Amino acid sequence: MADAIARGDLADLKEELGDLLLQVVFHARMAEEQDAFDFGDVVQAITQKLIRRHPHVFADENLKTAAAVEGLWERIKAQEKVSSSTAPQKGALAGVPVALPALTRALKLQAKASKVGFDWNDPRMVLRKIREEADEIEAELDRAEMDRTAMAVEVGDLLFAAVNLARHLAVDPEAVLRLTNQKFERRFAAIEHALAARGKAPQDATLAEMDALWNEAKAAE
Repeated sequence: MADAIARGDLADLKEELGDLLLQVVFHARMAEEQDAFDFGDVVQAITQKLIRRHPHVFADENLKTAAAVEGLWERIKAQEKVSSSTAPQKGALAGVPVALPALTRALKLQAKASKVGFDWNDPRMVLRKIREEADEIEAELDRAEMDRTAMAVEVGDLLFAAVNLARHLAVDPEAVLRLTNQKFERRFAAIEHALAARGKAPQDATLAEMDALWNEAKAAE
């Protein structure tokens, strides 16, 4: 669905929304058969939540900035969790779904940690952390026998730090990586087209030749 939105493909978006709606109806029907709730209850619950969390729209709360609206939303959400839970209080990072895409989950974990003060106050410090993680990867590469498990851990640390930098710069890592993927596809297609004009396929060309064509595609953009 996110891909359809990014491409502006409304026909594809309509189909993806249908797939999403099917899941909602399907699970609501299974719950109804267990006498738990039905589709109408799902609609009512989200309606009540929207009204409850938007007093600046549905009540008399007067908020003038998007930051104030977001802050109120978070306070109301936190109050709901306290009032609805009888279990012992969970940690600051609780509630971030494991099933989220890894980049998105990293972003949310970092944001939650930041709310309790575990954060840098300067993106340059995050950039230094990225360099530190890259240096640790290089140190692993320099070992006589590379430890692939250790290397995987270091690469994960590097990706986590890159997400943190994106957060500090108010950039959505999922969105920008999606754009970079599209850029890579576009430029590689230009390489393939240029090679085809020479009667070649990528596997027949040298890396230097393809790199030069990549730079041409980059310059053309």
